[in-house]
Amino acid sequence: MQPNHTPAGAAQEAGSPAIRPIRIGDLTLDRPVILAPMSGVTDLPFRRLARAQGTPMVVSEMIASQAMVRENRQTLKMAEMDGFGGPASVQLAGCEPAVMAEAARLAVDRGARLVDINFGCPVKKVAVGQQAGSALMRDEVKAAAILEATVKAVSVPVTLKMRMGWDHGSLNAPNLARIAEACGIRMVTVHGRTRQMLYTGIADWAFVARVKAAVSIPVIVNGDILGAEDALEALRQSGADGVMIGRGAYGRPWLPGQVAEALETGTVPAEPSIADQYATLLEHYDAMLAHHGTNPGVRLARKHIAWYSHGLPGSAQFRVRVNAADTAEDALGVIHDFYGPLVAAGVERSRQAFREAGHDSERALAA
Repeated sequence: MQPNHTPAGAAQEAGSPAIRPIRIGDLTLDRPVILAPMSGVTDLPFRRLARAQGTPMVVSEMIASQAMVRENRQTLKMAEMDGFGGPASVQLAGCEPAVMAEAARLAVDRGARLVDINFGCPVKKVAVGQQAGSALMRDEVKAAAILEATVKAVSVPVTLKMRMGWDHGSLNAPNLARIAEACGIRMVTVHGRTRQMLYTGIADWAFVARVKAAVSIPVIVNGDILGAEDALEALRQSGADGVMIGRGAYGRPWLPGQVAEALETGTVPAEPSIADQYATLLEHYDAMLAHHGTNPGVRLARKHIAWYSHGLPGSAQFRVRVNAADTAEDALGVIHDFYGPLVAAGVERSRQAFREAGHDSERALAA
């Protein structure tokens, strides 16, 4: 049976919130809408920007536990907290219980208020080469050892992110969630795909209901949530306690905050004006240069600039020009030349253009 992503529309009762506060150990998340950990995307500048624009909770990029223990400089930079004071989590990946435990201790020493364990990464380097990420769903004994060691190592809540299973012949997320709860895990997030699906096909939100029925801890639904309507339908099908938003936030750091407001009030906020989007892009660009250094920042910012501009008139030619810019000043000039006339003309992007940007990023990940 194929997953159904027909929008829920006005399925919730008028005036009743679609989400309610959840407890994650000793922490309360008033609006359980979470920015997903995304390698190469949710760096500190992106997380800070998302938090400033209303995202209730953010998670770091996936961090290799071995590199964390070695105190690799780049890894420690990836684990920096956003400084906004709300719940912020560091996500760790690895396959050795003792190393995961030590990495968790280091993360907490550096300010993490939660530690998330990655049993969901599907990429070959991690899941096959390192036998980490989603590969651990194939070995529940080893998975339990990692979960138990990490929970015992730290005083903060430990959470888990996983997929439905390795493939459709081994959909063991409900059983692994039970094991996780028994080990002391305080929240589980389920991406509605198997490892073998990578980022293709459609996320199965209804499957997550099986995980929700299996445990008493909060369950978060993830995958294909590109707007408030998707979030409502994902919650309806899964019965989950909250949503995690990944690629839908590409070029839209305001999206998780927008979704949180919609689920709380029943009204979907308007997209920011083109002038506000332009201002956000400039803020993001400056923050990336300051955080990563000028030359690395210019290179790393290119994909974000492409996502911000998707669906705007002339955006394909703009991306070619900005990707060819060698210096920060040249790139900034290209950005000004592109956005200035659009702001003056009051051009707007449709919600559909934003959704298409999310689907395009999915195709790129699957390639």
